[in-house]
Amino acid sequence: MEHKNDQMVVEFDSKSKNESFARVVVAAFVARLDPTLEEISDIKTAVSEAVTNSVIHGYENGDGKIRIETSISGDTVTIIVTDHGIGIENVERAMEPMYTSKPELERSGMGFAFMEAFMDELVVESAPGEGTIVTMSKVIGNNESEWENSLE
Repeated sequence: MEHKNDQMVVEFDSKSKNESFARVVVAAFVARLDPTLEEISDIKTAVSEAVTNSVIHGYENGDGKIRIETSISGDTVTIIVTDHGIGIENVERAMEPMYTSKPELERSGMGFAFMEAFMDELVVESAPGEGTIVTMSKVIGNNESEWENSLE
């Protein structure tokens, strides 16, 4: 039975200025796995996108709390970003690249696509009126590229 050997939980106000705080605190926690600069950059980008989605879409720049749970199990880091905002009516559609529910804000609609690209696994759970839970995981030290794997 594998157990989570390290966990950190942080909760903060849904303010765009806290996005950089979230990036730094998660990166500092993950540093114990000795990630490459690319791995830490990927994680910071994914966290930024998840937090920004909560601020802009979940709470529509209003008051609320964002919770980040980060755990390390072996060489895998799992990050869960939770908000209790307005939720997502159609998660599948929201995850389509270039889709945005706020075109008037000139959003790129690439938040979930970036999270998916930079992390090894992404699961989004949401319901209208209940909020959103974004769970992302990444194996640190998995430096084999997809191209190398395709040669096997």
